[in-house]
Amino acid sequence: MDDGESNLIAQLAPSVSSIDARQWDACNSGDNPFTSHAFLSALELSQSVGQSDDEDPAKRWATGWSPSPIILKQGDTLVGALPSYLKSHSKGEYIFDHMWADAYQRAGGRYYPKMQIAAPFSPVPGERILLRDPKYATPLLQSAQSIAQSNGLSSVHATFVDAQQVDYFKDNDWLIRNDSQFHWHDKGYNCFDDFLAKLSSRKRKNIRKERRIANQQVEFQILCGDDIKPHHWDIFWEFYLDTSARKWGSPYLTRSFFEIISRTMGDKIIFFLALQDGDPVAGALNFAGPKCLYGRYWGAKCDIDFLHFETCYYRAIDWAIEHGLDRVEAGAQGPHKLARGYEPITTYSAHYITDRGFREAIDDYLQRERKAIAQDIEFMASMGPFKRTS
Repeated sequence: MDDGESNLIAQLAPSVSSIDARQWDACNSGDNPFTSHAFLSALELSQSVGQSDDEDPAKRWATGWSPSPIILKQGDTLVGALPSYLKSHSKGEYIFDHMWADAYQRAGGRYYPKMQIAAPFSPVPGERILLRDPKYATPLLQSAQSIAQSNGLSSVHATFVDAQQVDYFKDNDWLIRNDSQFHWHDKGYNCFDDFLAKLSSRKRKNIRKERRIANQQVEFQILCGDDIKPHHWDIFWEFYLDTSARKWGSPYLTRSFFEIISRTMGDKIIFFLALQDGDPVAGALNFAGPKCLYGRYWGAKCDIDFLHFETCYYRAIDWAIEHGLDRVEAGAQGPHKLARGYEPITTYSAHYITDRGFREAIDDYLQRERKAIAQDIEFMASMGPFKRTS
């Protein structure tokens, strides 16, 4: 797209790593670590997304995530970007559209490849339209729509969209889908006990019991930045492989991904490492943003009662309070988080469907689904652990 008045040019770039890091991050105004140049480039350079070195042509694009960032330039200045990917499947997204794909293909259409605007493998709400100025949102989204239409793509999907950007998508004829997550929010606590004091007596006692049992069996190290050494990454890789085997069957990320982010964004990484008699037995990898601690990857090599809750939830709350963060986001799903002080919130995704008839069918489905999600969130909120106020 070339706008003669504003001299805007939209382009498909070959990768995020091919774009100047300072210009990309200047558009990442929310400073979300998962849409940073460092994180997205690490996915590419580690071959967690994109092309691999495999000599077998059938395996070179085995990840199914082909980096296709859409960028908007004004002269030599990057003024906006979409972290977008061509996808040959729906894995690693956490917003499930498999039924849509099946229905479209049964009707004779070709659902894949589709375009995905996302932080791969990261169910973390954040800005999906990276902007120097809000006025560039519509040109970027219209560029994505034009690419889909001109290339015969069935759809474009933006997952885990920041609530403040949802209207940009609505205004450009995208469908909005709601889901839910559980986040912990700091309500002016000075310490963990302040947080516990706001809970009902039964929930407070239960959390104290869980923490006591876990901490009687392990001790913790909290590692950040240069404190995380190569042998720590070896340990964590074992944890990650174990979790991947149980959840997905194969890991999304490669070993070199962790080595790269250790070099390029180590100051944003917080690693809670649990040791039993000096032997590492579990760990949780977190990323710190300006206002939020994001829990991302966890693993353990033995079963210890309540160790998962302590490592992933309670330690994260402790750290967030100590460092003055507003909230903890502990990943997708998990109603068990509700009893531990994490509250249900609405998450959003946006979907541009090129086939008008298919779009109408999905729109009807989403209207009914949104009502059900809202009812679920309302019910879960009423079951929360906090004291009832009159």
